[in-house]
Amino acid sequence: MPRHRAVVGRALIDPGAMGTPQNRPIWRRLGTFRRAGLLGAAIILAGLLVFALSRLGLNRIGHTLITATPGWVALAFVLMALSLLLRSISWHETLRAALPETSIGWASVARATMIGVMTSALFPGRLGEPSRVLVLTRRLDGPARRLLPVIAGTVFSQTLINLLALAILAGVTFTGVPLLHGHLAGIATALAVPLAVCALVLAGPRLLALTERSRSMRLRVAAITIARLLRQARRGLIVFARPRHGLAAVTFQLLAWALQWLACYMVVLALGLQSQASPVAAAAILLAVNVSAVLPATPSNVGVFQAACLVVLAAYGVGAGPALAYGIILQAVEVLTALVLGVPALLGEGLTWRDIRSEQKIELRG
Repeated sequence: MPRHRAVVGRALIDPGAMGTPQNRPIWRRLGTFRRAGLLGAAIILAGLLVFALSRLGLNRIGHTLITATPGWVALAFVLMALSLLLRSISWHETLRAALPETSIGWASVARATMIGVMTSALFPGRLGEPSRVLVLTRRLDGPARRLLPVIAGTVFSQTLINLLALAILAGVTFTGVPLLHGHLAGIATALAVPLAVCALVLAGPRLLALTERSRSMRLRVAAITIARLLRQARRGLIVFARPRHGLAAVTFQLLAWALQWLACYMVVLALGLQSQASPVAAAAILLAVNVSAVLPATPSNVGVFQAACLVVLAAYGVGAGPALAYGIILQAVEVLTALVLGVPALLGEGLTWRDIRSEQKIELRG
């Protein structure tokens, strides 16, 4: 079993060769610069947040937070947790279609899902997607180089289902949210990115076949390697060609989105905003926060998340104070859900944050 691949990989590194900055691997030096950049960005973001709060009025925001109904907030938490479980079931069906000869337990898939969600909630850059791929790969029998692109392809197939969910949310909110009128270009751009990646995965091998005729040996070898990886990644999309697994995957994923939609509305009820914000407004909020998270710049998209909620609720006549309080509570529910489900999953896998980071670096270098 490749369970302890990260530990073995670290043991092969010569401690003596890492003692000086000159001999330190380039990925370590880049990691130092990245952490410094994130720290600087966090300080700037904190300053901007304090400034924004001072302008919006801390008293109004604090009063709204304190008077929120705990029961509705708790129900939103339960709905969020159930939505993550349904997402893991959807991914399990996709994996069974792509790897029918491999034994894949749902518990391992669920733990990988929760670890991925928690990673995305705590760190910027959508690190949760590669994290859950790596966590699950170490649990399956077979060479990692063969499994990784296939499992990554299954994650991409879920992204396509998510696009369908976003399209449904856009349809629900199209006529009910003034914000969307004249701003459809931003939504179209956000949806175009994964669609372009899908086109690359599907048409990539044929395009690379032309490159394989190049006179450069290095270019031909690189083209052959990339084409092989893309063909393996396409196996992750086979779930759409197998109705038994495909129908289940799509159904459970859309149900997960429906539960998230309800969770968003539970926060509306918790703050007593239902006279201004209807379930359609909750759909618009869910759409906005997901579109704004396409390229996350901060952990959990803090700041941008609240801004998206504020802009949508403002279109419904909700004041800035209650709207910002809504964004704070909704994000708190999401992060708390990720931690409550992710930490036990991490412990169940016998992993630490350092193990996950090490596995990512080993796979990238390997």
